[in-house]
Amino acid sequence: MICISIPSFAQVDSTTPPYKKFPTLPPIQILLGDSTTKYTKENLPQNKPVLFILFSPDCSHCQHETEELYARKDDLKNIQVVMITLSPLWQMNEFVRRYGLKEVKNIVVGKDIYNILPSFYAIRNLPFHALYNKKGVLISTYEGSIKIENLLKTLKQ
Repeated sequence: MICISIPSFAQVDSTTPPYKKFPTLPPIQILLGDSTTKYTKENLPQNKPVLFILFSPDCSHCQHETEELYARKDDLKNIQVVMITLSPLWQMNEFVRRYGLKEVKNIVVGKDIYNILPSFYAIRNLPFHALYNKKGVLISTYEGSIKIENLLKTLKQ
């Protein structure tokens, strides 16, 4: 009887999203706008905070936030921003062009070709943000729009 009951205590909590179980940078693999170059975790700069933003080019909240991101680009120059979408490359490239994101050196935009991140972060709303410190440890996540000022305050804490 004891042998039968022990395995029930060892079951894994399936309701906890993976990012909470593994609060370090995930093994991202995104396809850049040229449709051939892959950007991975190994491409992220060392000793620099990282902000992942999962977005959709046709999401109005994502569009407004990208406008604020561009307007505050100088305040974010010490943070590597990786914007990730599941949308087609042509739509992503149009978004990059419309908001001038190629002009900002610390912003990378790509497509999650394996659709890993939505389930990793258990995303329900866009835009979704995951902020990591310079050691690659998760500081905070945000669903929906957030003011850039609040992200910067969180990073300073």
